[in-house]
Amino acid sequence: MAHPALDPATARVLISNDDGIHAPGLKVLEKVARRLFREVWVVAPESEQSAASHSLTMRRPLYLRPAGRRRFTVDGTPTDCVLIAIHQVLKDRPPDLVLSGINRGGNLGEDATYSGTVAAAMEGTLLGIRSVALSQLYADGGEAPWATADRWCEEVIRRLSDFEWPKGVLLNVNIPAVSAAEVLGIEITRQGRHKIGGTMIEGVDPRGKPYFWIAGERQQDKGLAGTDLAAVHAGAVSITPFCLELTHKASMGALAALFR
Repeated sequence: MAHPALDPATARVLISNDDGIHAPGLKVLEKVARRLFREVWVVAPESEQSAASHSLTMRRPLYLRPAGRRRFTVDGTPTDCVLIAIHQVLKDRPPDLVLSGINRGGNLGEDATYSGTVAAAMEGTLLGIRSVALSQLYADGGEAPWATADRWCEEVIRRLSDFEWPKGVLLNVNIPAVSAAEVLGIEITRQGRHKIGGTMIEGVDPRGKPYFWIAGERQQDKGLAGTDLAAVHAGAVSITPFCLELTHKASMGALAALFR
């Protein structure tokens, strides 16, 4: 079963992120959403929550604070934000669309499993709402090309209004680190290989205790045709549909036979 097409004139839209309420990418996404939809709400983390993944705060209270008209902060994770937004802030009527981002930096390949940006969209999907994670790549040492994000995120979101969204599917969008005019178009891709954490730095702290620091280098293959990595490194926008069904159905028969 699929969600019907989205009517921008009546849709209620929720925005969240993992970079926090003051992030420039959030401001860009708000501007894009307000150009496309009449009712836009923001519930975002009070501080940066990058790499928070799909973590949920359950061992302390959470505080919801106003941050402007239809804008709120939560002192928790992106998942906390979406839960509080849907069950408290928008409890009279849930949103029709969840937009998460725009993240400063890509969420490609296996990086998506660590991403708080993707997790916010994942939580929206689990709650039965169309959800999109949006990320803008940037060159090392430079600023993210937010004008590119503005132009192409609007194009993607506008065209998705006509998408009959399958239940249990979220979309992971990555914008290449080029100018808006240099973007080659939009490609539908599969998840590539882009694993962080293969390198660790060892050291000793001032108290003489040994520590390990996970380095930012990634093991990646930019050349696998049809992947998110190949698309963005060639200069195209990547859209990857993620499915929340984790069952590997092909293994079920062999496992059932083994445990008879």
